[in-house]
Amino acid sequence: MPSAPAPPTAPPKPTWEPKQQEPPYWLRPTIRIRLTLLYGGMFLIAGILLLSIIYMLAAQALHVGSELPFKIVSGQVRSDVCNFNDKSTPDAFNAAMNSCVNHQRQQALDTLLNRSLLALVGLSVIAFAFGYAMAGRVLSPLGRITRTARRVAGTDLSRRIELDGPDDELKELADTFDEMLDRLERAFTAQQRFVGNASHELRTPLAINRTLLEVHLSDPLAPPELKQLGKTLLATNERSEQLVEGLLLLARSDNQIVERKPVDLAEVASRAIDQTRGEAVERGVEIRGERAPAVVQGNGVLLERIALNLVQNAVRYNVPEDGWVEVTTELQGGQALLVVSNTGPVVPAYEIDNLFEPFRRLRTERTGSDKGVGLGLSIARSVARAHGGRIIAEPREGGGLVMRVSLPV
Repeated sequence: MPSAPAPPTAPPKPTWEPKQQEPPYWLRPTIRIRLTLLYGGMFLIAGILLLSIIYMLAAQALHVGSELPFKIVSGQVRSDVCNFNDKSTPDAFNAAMNSCVNHQRQQALDTLLNRSLLALVGLSVIAFAFGYAMAGRVLSPLGRITRTARRVAGTDLSRRIELDGPDDELKELADTFDEMLDRLERAFTAQQRFVGNASHELRTPLAINRTLLEVHLSDPLAPPELKQLGKTLLATNERSEQLVEGLLLLARSDNQIVERKPVDLAEVASRAIDQTRGEAVERGVEIRGERAPAVVQGNGVLLERIALNLVQNAVRYNVPEDGWVEVTTELQGGQALLVVSNTGPVVPAYEIDNLFEPFRRLRTERTGSDKGVGLGLSIARSVARAHGGRIIAEPREGGGLVMRVSLPV
């Protein structure tokens, strides 16, 4: 006889804990509820104080107003306030007494009004001062969020707000900001790791190709056709190395500079001129200009790259004869200025912004040029921004450009 089937087993209990339900919105200590209770309580307290003061002033005024402004002495009416005539008729006497009482009441009401206004002014000053202090206390987390955001703007992505207190809108904002900073820090870390890996992976094969080409070119038995092909490939390989180096430098310079040291722009410009002087002599371009000391806080290698790119462009994009490049540095208005101006072709004003875009040149094809890879000004602008400065290009009258780099001191 077949055995009866076993009863089905109960499903396993979940190992995770269900998420706790948040209390209804109207029960949470939100900023709206807190401000409502705070200012409503302040208004209630101020109203109670004002009513108490008015009550005391009114009682005092009624006490003064209820005092008789006259008294009867030996069958005659005497008063220091009212003007009674002993020979007046009863009707005239009643009218004078009525006028005196009304005057006394009006004087009491005027006194009450003046003191009430003084009390209102005093309570208003106290209420505004107390409200200002309470508003500062309630909104103090916003100041903490702002200070953290400013530190993060300086590329210190490790900062966090970590706001404590009730679960209100400000805490939600701070927590959301912290989560955003976590994602940004991971993204920047991944970008730096990628730049480092790309630097190695892209430079290595290009360096190997250059070495192999140089070895074949050094062979005295190589035919002329092979040597010419090797020179062409070597020039192409060198151009690729410059392109990779420029792209990597552009990626690194887009971030803010964390480690800063004193750098003299005059020294940086002099080094750039020394590196470009041979090419300038070959092209018949004169380099001149006075360079006053202008010390800034930044990265010396990147700042030298700005000056080198600007001077190289000024030398290469120049007139065929009697050209010159003027390089000056100075301090002006709390800013360190590096100015590179040159003779050259006329540059339309509407093409100035295009010069700072990668791979853009002035009326020049993207390929087939021996003047660079089209990244010089893009790198210069990125490095200037990373140092908290800016670079401005202006057409020079008669041809050429005036490049102004301003950096905070």
